[in-house]
Amino acid sequence: MGVSQAINFQTEGQKAATTGDFVLTANKVNPVVRTLKEYGIAVTALRSHMLTETPRLFFMHFWAVDNPDKLAYGLRKALGLTNTIM
Repeated sequence: MGVSQAINFQTEGQKAATTGDFVLTANKVNPVVRTLKEYGIAVTALRSHMLTETPRLFFMHFWAVDNPDKLAYGLRKALGLTNTIM
């Protein structure tokens, strides 16, 4: 299907900005939300782009500005909760 995760990360001095999205099945949505929030990463949107796909997929968009190490660790932890093959 060509479904992938998108993570953008840019440092500036002592801070970093991150934005992107995860593609998740329903059972992964709440654990990923909790993990992102734990590391100060805001979920900005949760939506479905398709009508009848199986399994049902949700696109979770996120954004944050904070310490680069904290953000990277939080994103890695959230990514580990997905079905992504690394």
